[in-house]
Amino acid sequence: MVGVYILLTTFLLIVLVPLINIVASSFSSPAAVSGGRVFLWPVDFTLIGYEAVLTSDAILTGFGNSLFYAVVGTLVSVALTVMIAYPLSRSELVGRKVLIGGVLFTMLFSGGLIPTYMVVRALGLLDTRWAIILPAAIGAWQVLIAMTFFRSSIPGELYEAAQLDGASDLRFLWSVVLPLSKPLLAVIALMYGIGQWNSYFSALIYLRSEELYPLQLVLRNVLIVNNTGGTNLADQMAAEQMADLMKFSLIVVSTVPVLLVYPFVARHFTKGVMLGSVKG
Repeated sequence: MVGVYILLTTFLLIVLVPLINIVASSFSSPAAVSGGRVFLWPVDFTLIGYEAVLTSDAILTGFGNSLFYAVVGTLVSVALTVMIAYPLSRSELVGRKVLIGGVLFTMLFSGGLIPTYMVVRALGLLDTRWAIILPAAIGAWQVLIAMTFFRSSIPGELYEAAQLDGASDLRFLWSVVLPLSKPLLAVIALMYGIGQWNSYFSALIYLRSEELYPLQLVLRNVLIVNNTGGTNLADQMAAEQMADLMKFSLIVVSTVPVLLVYPFVARHFTKGVMLGSVKG
């Protein structure tokens, strides 16, 4: 038992120490951050990093875009996932096994980056918000999780009773299945939401207009593209130091929304991760 506590404490420190270091660095001076003098406590405490982040038009625009992609993308993804998974969970669906095989196939093989780009271009989605939402709208893994939940947690007797009462399939789904599926909806919404919030590669490929960039792509530009100095050595060093400080401040700012949302779905998460694990 002592060994278990030692092992868990070690893993906790491995995860916690870098997080504390990032937060401490975000409240430190640019010179202290660039000089590597920050560890677990701010050095030369200042809010200049957050002032630079929160007054930057590009960062505020990126934050709003990421929020839009995460919220709208999650709603679209959850709706489409339920619309696919629920019919597949019904044993009376004609061609059910073939359709499930098609879903499983997409987990093993994909068209690749260039064919996907050509499809997005052919649909006229390039440089639009839908280029970020639609290509990643459905995850095969989430479909399988939802399908397993519907099969194991929604009794067939409920469906038969709803049929006797004259309820259609859509009415049964809306009035019976979804209210009983809150743990499932919380889990897949968390998966899709975090995926959309942290995504930047799709924006890098499909977007050209900076006003559509998500926060993660703005962060990439701060770290890579904009890490250039002025015309002399002093200006260049100051710009590099400020870029280092903004990196930590922006990481903290981009993490806050996920930390605020997670407590509301955490109570469903423990039950949700056990979906379909018990048969009876």
